[in-house]
Amino acid sequence: MALFGNAHAIDPMSAQQEYARLLGQGEQVHAAYLLIRDTMLFTDRRLIMIDKQGITGKKVEYHSVPYKSISHFAVETAGHFDLDAELKIWISSSTVPIEKTFTKGVDIYEVQAILTQFVAR
Repeated sequence: MALFGNAHAIDPMSAQQEYARLLGQGEQVHAAYLLIRDTMLFTDRRLIMIDKQGITGKKVEYHSVPYKSISHFAVETAGHFDLDAELKIWISSSTVPIEKTFTKGVDIYEVQAILTQFVAR
């Protein structure tokens, strides 16, 4: 499920307002990233992946992953010829990771630090 394009960070407060219907009472967005049409939200409770599908993007899948169910994760930094960085997340009930691709617009070390903050609790 890799995504390509110009990924960038979104203001957490803007994401909080835009995706308020997805959030539980008192749940706060700490970081958010836009990957072409898809979005990743790091809240204080879970990771929410918003996957817009189809040509128009009207069909949307909301994938909610509680941090406690993440067994491990890996990041791969961009190289000289491969300009994209990758994030892989393994859920405790699956052997196949969820994969997301970030372009140079996102600091993959920042993404790793955010994930570490919540998974290592």
